[in-house]
Amino acid sequence: MMGLGRIERYVAGYVLLGVATSLAILSSVVLLIQFVELTSQVGTRADVGADSIFQLTLLRLPSLMQILLPFCFLFGCMGAFVGLNRRSELVAMRAAGVSAWRFILPSAAAAFVLGILAVGGLNPLSAALNARFEAQRARLMENYLGDQPQDIWLRQGDDTSQIVIHARDRDLQGSVPTLKGVSLFIYEKNPSGRLEFRRRLEAAEATLMPGFWRLKDVREASAGDSSIRSATLSIRSTLDAEAAMESLASPEAIAFWRLPRAIRLTEQAGFSGSGYRLRLHQLLATPLLFAAMSILAAAFSLRLARLGGLAGLAGAGVALGFVMFFLNQFAGALAKADIIPLFAAAWAPAVVALLFGITLLCYTEDG
Repeated sequence: MMGLGRIERYVAGYVLLGVATSLAILSSVVLLIQFVELTSQVGTRADVGADSIFQLTLLRLPSLMQILLPFCFLFGCMGAFVGLNRRSELVAMRAAGVSAWRFILPSAAAAFVLGILAVGGLNPLSAALNARFEAQRARLMENYLGDQPQDIWLRQGDDTSQIVIHARDRDLQGSVPTLKGVSLFIYEKNPSGRLEFRRRLEAAEATLMPGFWRLKDVREASAGDSSIRSATLSIRSTLDAEAAMESLASPEAIAFWRLPRAIRLTEQAGFSGSGYRLRLHQLLATPLLFAAMSILAAAFSLRLARLGGLAGLAGAGVALGFVMFFLNQFAGALAKADIIPLFAAAWAPAVVALLFGITLLCYTEDG
């Protein structure tokens, strides 16, 4: 901002104010909707007050707003440029020989920087608060959900063996994850590299300690041999507490900085890490998407107000924003089904929005 001229600073500041206003409005609407939804889900099934539900709503809000941030930039930038246009400030700038690119590009650059901050700061914060939300909601509804089955499936492995872990219940309230009613199916690789079943362990409880699983009340059975019982047993583990939690979480619930590690552990255990890779590429494309939304908003707001049709053009921009959102979701679904590459699915919506906005600006500004 210090290296920009007075006009660029004025327009960029006005755009940021518009984005902040749009963020406040959307946050209020989402807060109200989420509060009503949680009241119907939790309030009718557990003895909790409005303050507890409101705390749950605040914990959930950052993860929901992360999805709506592109719309905040679209609506905020469009409102700012339309306001400048209606007050004839843009007309005066352009009549003085100031190109639209001169005040649009700084706004797009500011959106790009805010996108980097959102990925690096807001995303880990929203992931942490969402984990607290899930734990607190489970605690409030534990009496209601206590009799429902909560089967857990985990998998760990390395270059020589694979272990499939099944549990009938879990206890994540303490500092370390504890599984109840555990079955461990242990496979080892033969000289040809194929996995062969070696033994099965049944345990009443399994606690994940640093570097190993501590099993209690264990019954061990190997192929062709009788079972052996023992009070405790330790099995080497390639997981830690955070990795085990991530194995039970969706890609959206994992912080940006931990996604590469989640991909590595998932693929090391023999699972597909495509969901995590898609999420990583989508987060990397977020700054470009924010900048594209800023340029797209400006492209739909530069029509002279005295010529009419500005409201219709702005409405078309809003509709195009929703189209881009559904394109993003549709491309993600195609990537998860292995129909299109993950890289293309994550970056295509941002690139398409950017090219469309630049094309429309070139047509509007440069003829």
